[in-house]
Amino acid sequence: MTLVNIVIILVVVGLVMWLINTYIPMAGAIKSLLNIVVFVVVLIWILQTFGIIGAIPGVRIPALK
Repeated sequence: MTLVNIVIILVVVGLVMWLINTYIPMAGAIKSLLNIVVFVVVLIWILQTFGIIGAIPGVRIPALK
C-alpha cells in the first residue's frame, strides 16, 4: 500500500466523520463515542499498515487494496 493510498483513505474517513458530525443529529455522548471508536480503529489500522504492531488475535481488520 502506498503512502498516497493511506492519505486518500484518511481524507475519506475524515470527510465521512465530518459529514456525520455535521449533518446527523445525535446526542453529544454518542457522537464523542463514535469519534473515539473511529479514531482507535484508524490508529490501529495505520500502526498495522506500517508494521509497528502485529495482528491482534481475534480482531481482523481487512487490508484495503
